[in-house]
Amino acid sequence: MKIAESDLIINPDGSVYHLNLLPGDVADTVITVGDPDRVGEVSKYFDNIEFKKGKREFITHTGLVGKKRVTVLSTGIGTDNIDIVFNELDALVNIDFETRTIKKDLTSLNIIRIGTSGAVQPDIPMGTILASSFGLGMDALMNYYIHDLSGDERSLLDDIKSHFGHLKNINPYLTAAADNLLNTIGKDMAKGITITAPGFYAPQGRQVRAKNAVPNFIGLINSFKSNQNRITNLEMETAGIYALAKVLGHNALSINAILASRVKFEFSNEPDKIVEQAIKLVLERI
Repeated sequence: MKIAESDLIINPDGSVYHLNLLPGDVADTVITVGDPDRVGEVSKYFDNIEFKKGKREFITHTGLVGKKRVTVLSTGIGTDNIDIVFNELDALVNIDFETRTIKKDLTSLNIIRIGTSGAVQPDIPMGTILASSFGLGMDALMNYYIHDLSGDERSLLDDIKSHFGHLKNINPYLTAAADNLLNTIGKDMAKGITITAPGFYAPQGRQVRAKNAVPNFIGLINSFKSNQNRITNLEMETAGIYALAKVLGHNALSINAILASRVKFEFSNEPDKIVEQAIKLVLERI
């Protein structure tokens, strides 16, 4: 079945609409970062840079780490941007742009997010590099996609919905990290459930001037426990990454540089150093 021009927009030069990338530009291993400026902080460790491209907040560098081809791409903030990035990454490797049809042999990408986050448990210090075992979405992205849950995901999500059941108009979704990446790149790291919020302030329990509709949101979050599973941190992309990766047949892992303690009301005075540590660790393990 041919994909409509209005559903998959291809630029006159043959590149995909937002990312401005051509089929073949994307390596099988992709690192995503939120901040466009962080792309260069990753690619400076490449042994060779093949190309650099950019459009809007989407900056891409592809090159070699040793003999492995790697792409690093900025997504911007939020799961709305993740929706764009992941659909277009998938199209670049799994859609024939000439015929606008799905390829017979599909490619599964390994996608690693390196991002910043705030811890919600008092025993997780600033400077921790944490791998998300699950992404828990408090946004609405996956209301628009059909996605299946494993037995473990469904059981844990049922416990989560019970814990947060008094919150109106929130329909959380949950997806596990890819085992192959969690057990290699994420080995020996702190692990836990990462909440993905649809905003930075009230949706993450912050209050400046506008009043929060959910009082003591951090306390509600860090009091959840199901068997050995607990919520460890808050950010804005992981759940969308995990869920869309699963829907599209890719492997995903989120690596979080913990810059803040939300329970101790502290923020790191060396955030760049913590992020650099996370970048080096991921590249070494790739």
